[in-house]
Amino acid sequence: MDINTIGKNKVKPGLPKLSPGDNVRVSFKVKEASRERLQTFPGLIIKVTRHNSGGNFTVRRVTSGIGVEHTFPLASPLLEKIEVVRHGKVRRSKLYYIRRLSTKEARLKERRERIAEDISPTPVEDMLTAPEPEAPASEAE
Repeated sequence: MDINTIGKNKVKPGLPKLSPGDNVRVSFKVKEASRERLQTFPGLIIKVTRHNSGGNFTVRRVTSGIGVEHTFPLASPLLEKIEVVRHGKVRRSKLYYIRRLSTKEARLKERRERIAEDISPTPVEDMLTAPEPEAPASEAE
């Protein structure tokens, strides 16, 4: 038995691929006294860390002008589901600079996924694949 397999936590199957800049809605279990309920935490992913024990991700949201961050372990049994609302276009792996921006400045552009079926051919490709025009028939015959 390998030492790495003993301490390795199982990441829940069916979780979406998370990346910094994604707006997500995280549902997790909260215990209050004798009962348990689901609580959602919508926000922007500012950090994703992956390692042998599953990893974690940090979500930030601004509520009533106050920034709130919550770090969720990917292998936690309290994590119910993660819903990706939109993918943000970013060029950094850690978005710590978002903390000092105002809410309006912190908005990110949306990353668009290109699907092969939706891409229409360009005019140059149309010209290359179009049949060649036939030579005009001479009327002298």
